Amino acid sequence: MPTTHTPKVALARKMRRAMSEPEWLLWERLRSRENNDGLNFRRQHAIGPFILDFYSARAKLAVEVDGAHHYEDDQVEKDASRDAFLNARGIAVYRIPAGDVYRDADGAANGAVLVALERIEARARK
Repeated sequence: MPTTHTPKVALARKMRRAMSEPEWLLWERLRSRENNDGLNFRRQHAIGPFILDFYSARAKLAVEVDGAHHYEDDQVEKDASRDAFLNARGIAVYRIPAGDVYRDADGAANGAVLVALERIEARARK
């Protein structure tokens, strides 16, 4: 039986092959930690009308690497709308400036993992 995919899923697959350099640097670190922390991050993951840079389903956490264009007025509004959409579905958004990834990719990955683990612990206490 053939599998049908939404256009967003097809676009996400294409984007996985064309990640930006800071996304790639962060992905290399996130995927190497998956077995150590029991976290699985997906890259370029489609949710609703959006494609997330990275997503941990277990933590319900989106990790976004923000380049310079994310600080322009129209993009700030789009990001706020996107964050509201995700938050309404119980998904938190952790934004990392691309410059931080360039300066300290290991630290950026550690920060994302820490936030994910904190969310998992908090959900377990409920």
